[in-house]
Amino acid sequence: MINKKLPKMFYGGDYNPEQWDKPVWDEDMRMFQLAGIDVATVNVFSWALLQPSENEYNFELLDEIMDKLHENGLYACLATSTGAHPAWMAHRHPDVLRVDFQGRKRKFGGRHNSCPNSPTYRKYARLLAGKLAERYKDHPALLVWHVSNEYGGECYCDNCAEAFRVWLQQRYGSLEAVNKAWNTRFWGHTFYDWEEIVPPNELSEQWGPTRTNFQGISLDYTRFNSDSLLECYKEEHEELKKHTPDIMVTTNLMGTFKPLDYFKWAKHMDIVSWDNYPAADTPVSRTAMTHDLMRGLKDGAPFMLMEQTPSQQNWQPYNSLKRPGVMRLWSYQAVARGADTVMFFQLRRSVGACEKYHGAVIEHVGHEHTRVFRECAQLGAELQQLGDSLLDSRVPSRAAIVFDWENWWAVEFSSGPTVALQYVEEVHKYYDALYQANIQVDMIGTDADLSGYDVVIAPVLYMVKSGYAQKVEEFVQGGGTFLTTFFSGIVNENDIVTLGGYPGELRKVLGIWAEEIDALLPGKQNRIVMKKELGSLQGEYACEMLCDLIHSEGAEIIAEYGDDFYQGMPVVTANTFGQGQAWYLASSPEPSFLQGLLQQLCRDKGIEPLLETPAGVEVSRRRKDGKDYYFLLNHNAAPQTVDAAALDAVDVLAGGKAGIVELPAHGAVILQAAASAEDTRSGSAQGVLSR
Repeated sequence: MINKKLPKMFYGGDYNPEQWDKPVWDEDMRMFQLAGIDVATVNVFSWALLQPSENEYNFELLDEIMDKLHENGLYACLATSTGAHPAWMAHRHPDVLRVDFQGRKRKFGGRHNSCPNSPTYRKYARLLAGKLAERYKDHPALLVWHVSNEYGGECYCDNCAEAFRVWLQQRYGSLEAVNKAWNTRFWGHTFYDWEEIVPPNELSEQWGPTRTNFQGISLDYTRFNSDSLLECYKEEHEELKKHTPDIMVTTNLMGTFKPLDYFKWAKHMDIVSWDNYPAADTPVSRTAMTHDLMRGLKDGAPFMLMEQTPSQQNWQPYNSLKRPGVMRLWSYQAVARGADTVMFFQLRRSVGACEKYHGAVIEHVGHEHTRVFRECAQLGAELQQLGDSLLDSRVPSRAAIVFDWENWWAVEFSSGPTVALQYVEEVHKYYDALYQANIQVDMIGTDADLSGYDVVIAPVLYMVKSGYAQKVEEFVQGGGTFLTTFFSGIVNENDIVTLGGYPGELRKVLGIWAEEIDALLPGKQNRIVMKKELGSLQGEYACEMLCDLIHSEGAEIIAEYGDDFYQGMPVVTANTFGQGQAWYLASSPEPSFLQGLLQQLCRDKGIEPLLETPAGVEVSRRRKDGKDYYFLLNHNAAPQTVDAAALDAVDVLAGGKAGIVELPAHGAVILQAAASAEDTRSGSAQGVLSR
């Protein structure tokens, strides 16, 4: 449980009373109570108010805010304010300002403009966190700590260059090892002194965010940047824990945010939290995948939905309103996939600057008689009704998809074979194939224990880290089903090609080797021709983007290419290895093929859909104390009907037995049933639940 002071799902969001006159605060408190809001995230961007100068601190206004919340029965998610340094700091200590990718020194402005390796920034951020923790450690409103805000961005200043060299010394130990890892004999790049190494920006090795002469250098600088920001977080985390060891500490992540390795970050977070801002046309399965990824960062533990908008966003090209019911629907989608909080940005709309048109619980009109407020109040009442029934429940899954930030970076730093290959989009294709069938999956990192799963899918596993091939072999040997795809097993963790034939270290378990990789031009396709029926799969299917030209080394050939000079060569193979199977897809198939194949692989392991539903109706399940909670989520703009009689369930919110469930447009229903007993593989679901 996040905090026993409030044994229910937190409901609230970002609140900025410092931007308002105090009479407005009283009106806010009244409206928060009407909406069922019980948590406010405060102090996110107040550093300039808290610290007017180098040696002066003023906490009087924050004292009033914290007391006001407590007096009105609200709790605080208290931020450290270090996401935006004060103007005086930038003026007096320019080392806090970043140097951008083009080599230009920034001026004060915006946010996330602090160099993570600035001694000045780290000193004052650490001091502020410590002072806040010491002052509010016993305050009854304090519920959870929120460090900084949405970490991100890069810096290429001299401080970062120096810190990068230290980072390299710690990682590699010697210049000889660095030269080998980066293959610096290419283009005469051999380094003889640490000072010769400079950050890879537009002034040196890169000419775009993913275009680089030396993948090893750029990959390591990306790792270094993620680690540098993480060190800033860890320093504040340490200060907070000195004074409040029992209060959870988090920072708000941003889903599939490329620059930061969130699996590494999660190891230092007491609970994962993230900000969910899909566009109106974002596939709902993509949002579901990201929720599952956030849950997967800490081995399936519940997470915090820290931010979402009650209605519209303000930074997208077209800021559409959330249609009636969609805010509630998307909130329950987060809960269904592991969220133990529902929180918004923002509780009251700002009057000026760049977020004044971002949605809020309290709109500019200032009263409760709005559609958005009524919807928020309805959800608040429902969360009160749910109480602690769902808190700390888990999402049982017997299938997993591997997601790896370092692999993502390496794939998109690659100098070929196609610019069309987008790692997250390719992973999402495999996720969506199972999502459409209501088959629940975990999103896991390369450090995850595989023994609790029956099926593991690793799309585009370009980088195979040390020891991972052996982990895969042991998983398959023990009876698991493993599937990977084209452009896998190519390089090691330093982006050095594994010689001896693709897919490198995975060659043994897959029973194939790849001779060449063909990149298809936009609009061009090849064909997957089935050699035999496989479940619902028969006949031909389109494939595109990349085509590995593979040879079987014992793997069964399931399908062949239908066109071009490699017509008749294998495109889909399955290799029996020990008690399990390892599958390889040598091209990117059309969705119907993926759906048929992945559903069949799951069916072969006894993994069935949670429910059969109409298109656009999502089903997810959480489990706690011998009870299963099924979330039926209608993403359609028209009503839908679901037959849930087989669950022998009751409607948690409406009461009564659930047989034929009528879902209104954008409607959501939660059903409670006795926990199912279909998890039969030894250690599968229970292993996942207990990790």
